[in-house]
Amino acid sequence: MDRLFESLKGVLKLQGVTTDNHVFRLHYKVTLPILVAFSLLVTSRQYIGDPIDCISRDDIPPQVLDTFCWIHSTFSLENAWFKKVGSEIPYPGVDKYTPGEKRVYHAYYQWVCFVLFLQAILFYVPRYFWKCMEAGKIKAMLMELNNPVLNEAKREANLRLLVDYVIANFNHNDGYSVFYLLAEIMNTVNVIGQMYLMDTFLGGAFSSYGTQVWKFSDWDWTLRYDPMIRVFPRLTKCTFHRYGSSGDVQRHDAMCILPINIINEKIYVFLWFWFVVLSVASCIAVLYRILLFVSPDARMRALKPRAGVAREEHLEIVLRKCKMGDWFVIHLLAKNLHSLNFRDFMSNLSRRLEGKNYSDASEA
Repeated sequence: MDRLFESLKGVLKLQGVTTDNHVFRLHYKVTLPILVAFSLLVTSRQYIGDPIDCISRDDIPPQVLDTFCWIHSTFSLENAWFKKVGSEIPYPGVDKYTPGEKRVYHAYYQWVCFVLFLQAILFYVPRYFWKCMEAGKIKAMLMELNNPVLNEAKREANLRLLVDYVIANFNHNDGYSVFYLLAEIMNTVNVIGQMYLMDTFLGGAFSSYGTQVWKFSDWDWTLRYDPMIRVFPRLTKCTFHRYGSSGDVQRHDAMCILPINIINEKIYVFLWFWFVVLSVASCIAVLYRILLFVSPDARMRALKPRAGVAREEHLEIVLRKCKMGDWFVIHLLAKNLHSLNFRDFMSNLSRRLEGKNYSDASEA
């Protein structure tokens, strides 16, 4: 458990080296902690609090009835969703049971905390993949050049080493950029796949959950039959069987209050809207990445805002000669190097690519 929280702390801490973008970080720095927090919230309410309270007219001990109905799940009656609350039924989905009437069972609430935690782990998988493929390359290339206060002799020596390394690996970085594209695709597939996972988990109710909640949220609760009531009922039925004094099986009907569903309902409303926003942002990020692969002009426009005080002619010389993988490495260096060091790096790199001597590249 300690190791788990250490890993989580490592995810949340501010990183000194940036190797991804804002959309990528939304997956593992925002969504992952949100899901873990929701999982812990539900777990505390489920195993420390009182997630279910069942009442019956019979002499069944309340603790026994609560435990039985929690383990074997409760149910609602489908026909009772369409009756008027207060005059025909006490609560949506709760009515006198008629043999043959369709029951809708609610067994998901036992698994919500585990599913949320599994989802959190899945949101870290693309980050873990990219972290393994990136292997600390950019961090090693920085050589303290992200530090604005650096001894001039050391700064010049490190700039020379960096330029030499980039030249030696020029046009051999395409695999590096492809791995990042794959990680972004994994993010997109993961968030969309998780929407389908939650839809299956909630019996097909999640896909349209948010839009229906938005549609019915302003209605009076006694008149509405919104998805919050159907998917996360607060009052359900439970049937308990036991042997009577004569040895025959007796049936006992109970009504169960599920206060935990007040929490579940809010969690899944938030997740619906958040996952929609995140999936759209992730799709746009992937399409933008593909555009960068095929368009040198797009790469130039993307690098300029990051280049700071670097001269445009130096950028044009370098980008004219580099491939997508080289551009991606340079773009990450632009994110991490101090602006003056990146200016001199691009100046030296452009001169080397033109066949000029490094010693002529010094800029004041």
